[in-house]
Amino acid sequence: MKILSVEVFYVIAGVFLALVAARTAWDRAHPKRWGTASFWALLAVIFVFGKILPPAIVGYLVLAMVVLAAAKQVARSSETSSTRAERTAEAGRLQNRLFWPALLIPATAIAGSLVLDRIHVGDVWLMEPRHASLISLGLGALVAVAFARRTTGARVSEPVQEGGRLLQTIGWALILPQMLAALGGIFAQAGVGVVVADLVGRALPTQFPFVAVAAYCLGMALFTICMGNAFAAFAVITGGIGLPLIVVRHGGNPAIMAAVGMLSGYCGTLLTPMAANFNLVPAMLLELRDRNAVIKAQAPMAVAIWIFNVALMYVCVYRF
Repeated sequence: MKILSVEVFYVIAGVFLALVAARTAWDRAHPKRWGTASFWALLAVIFVFGKILPPAIVGYLVLAMVVLAAAKQVARSSETSSTRAERTAEAGRLQNRLFWPALLIPATAIAGSLVLDRIHVGDVWLMEPRHASLISLGLGALVAVAFARRTTGARVSEPVQEGGRLLQTIGWALILPQMLAALGGIFAQAGVGVVVADLVGRALPTQFPFVAVAAYCLGMALFTICMGNAFAAFAVITGGIGLPLIVVRHGGNPAIMAAVGMLSGYCGTLLTPMAANFNLVPAMLLELRDRNAVIKAQAPMAVAIWIFNVALMYVCVYRF
């Protein structure tokens, strides 16, 4: 028996989303209050009841969310926060104490991963050992919220108010990584990797080890640019190029191939608007005029890192 499971934190997140949906529906000044409230309410249902709902029902709920987002019915609230002068005054009062709640999250996550998963009395465990890191991260977030309220003297409703405002600023992009990762799994199951391997084998001289490495790293970057998520690309490109060419044909080290391949995929993440949570959300939060400003700033470094990854994999994957 486990006292804490990852499902507990899914339910907590779902309750928070439900509160955001309720506040949005209550906000008469919201430009798209019913569509936005429905979007967050549907996501709340998935978080709270996802484990017991049939997969088909969850799929229909996700499709409904996609329709709401595609129809531009999900918008940010017009609700205002504190003024710049008030925030400056609070920052001056709290000074470095502002950073303590944020530092508590990784500290609790690390401590929990190392210690809390070992605590048990007989057959009763404090948490699931296989999900210790996720559970500890959730505990860290709860501890940070409690500590932040104590430090700032904020009202009980303020975490929901400010958290909901941030959530609506991010909008539908919040669920994009999960959806793209799921899509990558579907592509892998559908045999897209086999098709990719056949195309690469016909187009490139993969009998040369360096060509196989370059094709794998390029495929990871390009597929990530299309999918917006390196995890989605990994299943397809590793199954289609990495394993059959680098590992099987040329005897490469699969651990080195996978590690450097993921880094090559992350280079693609830096170059695509599909990775909205990394590239578009910061531009929205910083209220930049150019929505692609983050991508433009990252592009030179992304290309340089990708070239280094190709060289690093070629030097290491066949020698260690």
